[in-house]
Amino acid sequence: MEITEIQVDGYEKVVRCRDQKSGLHALIAVHDTTLGPSLGGMRMWPYASEDEALFDVLRLSKGMTYKSAVAETGLGGGKSVILGDPKTDKSEELFRAMGKFIESQGGIYITAEDMNIGIPDLEIVQTETKYVTGLSRSKGSSGNPSPYTAEGCLIGLRAVAEELDGDTSLAGKKVVIQGVGAVGGALAIMLKEEGAHVTICDINEERVNQLAAEHGFDVVADGDHMSVECDIYSPCARGAGINDETIPQLKCRAIAGCANNQMLESRHAADVRARGILYAPDYVLNAGGIINVSVELRPGGYDEAYARERIARIYHNLKKVFEISRRDDITTSEAALRLARERLDAGKVAPK
Repeated sequence: MEITEIQVDGYEKVVRCRDQKSGLHALIAVHDTTLGPSLGGMRMWPYASEDEALFDVLRLSKGMTYKSAVAETGLGGGKSVILGDPKTDKSEELFRAMGKFIESQGGIYITAEDMNIGIPDLEIVQTETKYVTGLSRSKGSSGNPSPYTAEGCLIGLRAVAEELDGDTSLAGKKVVIQGVGAVGGALAIMLKEEGAHVTICDINEERVNQLAAEHGFDVVADGDHMSVECDIYSPCARGAGINDETIPQLKCRAIAGCANNQMLESRHAADVRARGILYAPDYVLNAGGIINVSVELRPGGYDEAYARERIARIYHNLKKVFEISRRDDITTSEAALRLARERLDAGKVAPK
């Protein structure tokens, strides 16, 4: 197993692992541990190159710093990615090697589920490291964080609705959800139960058709979803979907979804605002999952009631972001970053 450090300005530690025996090629990025050890999910994706994977893990880990700061989890920001096809490349040997890689970092990074990684995968990882969260309830852990991410997003969408129309009700709101995996699919079901009119799409057409048949959602082809007029456009798959090409196509009043890093570049927040579209910063809105798993690390262990109480604060955090944006005449992205940095700065001066 070969572990090498990659020097990246602004990051506390970025490391690469290549393990010839298991085939593991992975990256861990630790952005900031001011508030505590970094916690962030592990994802597996068939990246075209290590540069593409590095771009992803750096953006994700920085987002986790700000997500945890705004949510006041008492943790820092980190992330890990495995380069590989989750359909063909998963193996016990690979995940044991990933566990050894995480263990080698001495606790500066704690992992959890993310895209294409589930509890069975993390149970193998745990055989080689104790720095794992989000395992099954039967093991005294908090379980899959996806339902809590969806729940937190729903709570945040009430703040979005209130900002749009002065009322937290989602009844009658037209919502387009792009990406209906574990989080987006759960959010779609919750929104329909709230009385919203939900249209779904995903690159996985089988998943879309299954959900539509079970719950009566409207369906749009993934490539055409930007053309659907709606109140809320909710990206719930991979990031960077809000960019120069897609912004002119938007036909929504607000962007509010579970995906991380929805804006390809920070300047796109101003472009969206100029079009009169409200943006709910992703790391504020989608913090439910990380809040839930962070509760595992409290003295006394996991407490679901306490976790839900913390997740409910997403509504208030978004309200605070919207308030700062209006008061200072800045984008909601800038407002969220300002709030995160305020909480990071408070952590730097707080007694340890």
